[in-house]
Amino acid sequence: MTSPRPTATPDGLLLVDKPAGVSSHDVVNAARRAIGERRIGHAGTLDPFATGLLVLLVGRATRLLPHLPDEPKVYEARIAFGVETDTEDLLGQPVREAALPTRAALLAVLPRFVGRIDQVPPAYSAKRIDGQRAYALARAGAAVELKPVPITVHRWELLAVDEDAEGRVRSVDARITCGGGTYVRSLARDLARAVDSAAHLAALRRVRTGPFDVADAVTLEDLRERRAALRPALAALPGFPVQRLSDDELAKIVRGIDVAATVPGPWGALVRADDDILVALAERRHGAGSSEGERWQPRVVMREA
Repeated sequence: MTSPRPTATPDGLLLVDKPAGVSSHDVVNAARRAIGERRIGHAGTLDPFATGLLVLLVGRATRLLPHLPDEPKVYEARIAFGVETDTEDLLGQPVREAALPTRAALLAVLPRFVGRIDQVPPAYSAKRIDGQRAYALARAGAAVELKPVPITVHRWELLAVDEDAEGRVRSVDARITCGGGTYVRSLARDLARAVDSAAHLAALRRVRTGPFDVADAVTLEDLRERRAALRPALAALPGFPVQRLSDDELAKIVRGIDVAATVPGPWGALVRADDDILVALAERRHGAGSSEGERWQPRVVMREA
């Protein structure tokens, strides 16, 4: 992704490299103070102990959240074997200990954790049980039983393996490419259980979300010091075909009226004729009459009529 060109309006895309020790909501609050805009949403929460890419949409660009290309997600994780914790990460209390696994045993079971699989989310998660957050119930000492949820894991890459003198694996650094809704903490838990061991996450970093890379993100310090430039809303839709609008077409689109589609694709980013300011995200449809041809029906309009 190229360097950001500041947007003239408080609507746009902001990529932040979240440090450990703050919540995703803390980052959103810092962005609100720095930009002076209350409407800020993010695509995918990161736990406070985790670091890495947080994709923020600002102002009217929050309307694009349901259409944001945010998969697959890529994480770099350190899995520490021998101890399972109640939170499934390094901040939890130990609940079970087991022998360290061998490298051969881990490699043998790893294919089970690729593809479409069922995963039981961690008790300390934002899942709801009878209207209450699972983590709130867990903190109160209640027994938390969550149902398995289907997830997709595309790929595991082992980056480093730390073994003791007897060849037992103390920890693994892995890059995991997966779909939304995947708990990497629980992948570590289940991987260890599959080899009769125990494990928790010692570190987690999100390096990519869809087409967005952490290398293009600003730091939280940059954000707090107001050194972070907001990218234009169009930057939230990389890969979408772009169609420029005439003045007449622009007047129709902002009133929700369809216009002729002149670029291919099921969805289109409609911009003004003389710049790259996003006017609307539109869906292709067939015109009502045989002479109308293909049309863009605006689904997300970024400016008032």
